[in-house]
Amino acid sequence: MTNIDVILDKVTRGIDLLPEEGIILLTQTDKGLVNTIRETADKLRRKQVGDTVTYVINCNINFTNICEQHCNFCAFRRNEGQIGAFWLRTDQILEKAAYAFKKKATEICIQGGLNPQAKLNKTSLDYYLQLVKTLKKEFPKLHLHAFSPQEIQFIAREDNVSYSDVIIALRDAGLGSIPGTAAEVLDDNVRRVICPEKVNTQTWLEIVSTAHRLGIPTTSTMLSGHIETPQQQIRHLIHLRNLQKTAIKKSYPAKITEFVLLPFVGKGAPQPLRKRVGRDQPILGNNLLLTAVARIMLGNWIPNHQPSWVKLGLNGALKALQWGCNDIGGTLMEENITLMAGAKGGTYMEVETLQKAIQSIHRPYQQRDTIYSDLLSIPNSN
Repeated sequence: MTNIDVILDKVTRGIDLLPEEGIILLTQTDKGLVNTIRETADKLRRKQVGDTVTYVINCNINFTNICEQHCNFCAFRRNEGQIGAFWLRTDQILEKAAYAFKKKATEICIQGGLNPQAKLNKTSLDYYLQLVKTLKKEFPKLHLHAFSPQEIQFIAREDNVSYSDVIIALRDAGLGSIPGTAAEVLDDNVRRVICPEKVNTQTWLEIVSTAHRLGIPTTSTMLSGHIETPQQQIRHLIHLRNLQKTAIKKSYPAKITEFVLLPFVGKGAPQPLRKRVGRDQPILGNNLLLTAVARIMLGNWIPNHQPSWVKLGLNGALKALQWGCNDIGGTLMEENITLMAGAKGGTYMEVETLQKAIQSIHRPYQQRDTIYSDLLSIPNSN
């Protein structure tokens, strides 16, 4: 048996791979072997979660792009007073939520820049709490999926309180779950280049683990395809796997609900990183291999995997469903961060479009809630 055969045999027997074994898979270039990896990931997906492709009806609300940080991949941020800068009023946010509710959304995803203005005449936490409370009062049935670990750290730092204090307050106000964004690549050598002002790896992991301990589920993500190496990609996946193992071993009331691979879109990114990467759009083949390896490395612990149709386009996301993914994401309705980066996938997908796309690859579909605890409609019968 070759090394690849031995590694994939471990996968089929449900044994977690070592980091060095994941790197071997991720660095394959032979088309036949890459296809074998794809087939293994696809079979593993079928075994772990079945053939049904899930989706969520949701709406992204980016409430401000004013941000104190200067991430080298971000085309979204603006300085206060700069052309294009915005900070939505509460009534504007409610208007967007009302539109989403009318479109039968079950989830509102809220994220924004780190805007120091949130602290004017009050604590930063007061601003975020008021936002959550107002939305829950007006739309009590909507699940609020909001505020990345970076935003949690920002609030805690601004108000000189603990991460636990922030998460408990938001949870008690009605926060349902936290996006596992701001992870980028969980390797501090990478972070020092692409997001030097963001939380370091250990802080990101600490905040997510704290959320799990306090009963708030999170997602998990990776921003891939820029300056990171295969070794650093695998290290990121191992961090996520260990995080989930901890939540399960310690019987935390919440855990990671899904893994989302977010390929780098460079078209609108700041010039230094854009020039270093040398392209504007993701390389689909690289993304698909990483998608398969992520299923293989994480699937025993994080069974739900999702591509980004915004970044890959719908056709690219459909291919990812054949490389280990089982969820196609949400309708979004608005997604300014990736749009401003120059992605070609759009910002809104009708439910019927998602359903027809899933049918085109002969897989059944089903609506879900945010945390995969409830399947909300009868699947079709492909």
